[in-house]
Amino acid sequence: MIVLVRHGETEANRTGLLLGRADPPLTARGIRQATALAGVLAPIDAPRLVTSPLTRARQTAAAIGEATRTTPIVDPRLIELDYGEWDERPLAELPADVTARWRADPTFAPPGGESLAGLRERVAPCAGELLDQDHTVIAVSHVSPIKAIILSALGLPDELAWRLRLDLASISRLGPGPTGPVLVTFNETAHTA
Repeated sequence: MIVLVRHGETEANRTGLLLGRADPPLTARGIRQATALAGVLAPIDAPRLVTSPLTRARQTAAAIGEATRTTPIVDPRLIELDYGEWDERPLAELPADVTARWRADPTFAPPGGESLAGLRERVAPCAGELLDQDHTVIAVSHVSPIKAIILSALGLPDELAWRLRLDLASISRLGPGPTGPVLVTFNETAHTA
C-alpha cells in the first residue's frame, strides 16, 4: 500500500498562491498538521518513508519519521509541479482564457514550467515502484504529484486532476487490487479538525 501524504500549510498556501518549486517552511499551523499526521500514521509498522526534497514536505516527513521510527528518504520525483513564472502568484490573477486552456490541455505548461503530462511522466515510474513494495510506503509530497500518482495508477486521464480536491495535510491511500491498483481512501482530513 502507498499512503500519500500532502504536506502541511505554508504561508503561500494560506494566502492562496500557486506554490511549486518555491521553498517556504511550514507555518505554525502546518507544524501542528504534521504532528497530527504523525499521530495518525504512527501505528504503521516499519514503513518505508519517502519525501519530496522541498522543505515543507521534508518537515512533514520528519514528524512522521519520528512517530514511525523511520528515516525519510528524499525522492526528487515527488517534487511539486513546476509553475515556472507563475510560482507564488495567485491563480485568480491569471486571465480566464489561460486558466481554461490550462485545465483543458494536459500538455499546456506555464511559462518556464511543467505540464500535467510532463508531471505524469515523472511520477508514474515512482508510483509503480512504490506500489511494487511488500510493505507500506508513506510518500510525502504535494497536491499535483499526488493527484498524478493516483490518476496514473488508476489509468485515468491527466485533465481529471482539476476535478480532485486534495487538502493540506491530507492522506490518500492506494492499494493492490485484483486487476490493478485501487484507491482505498482519498483526501482523509479528520485528523486536521
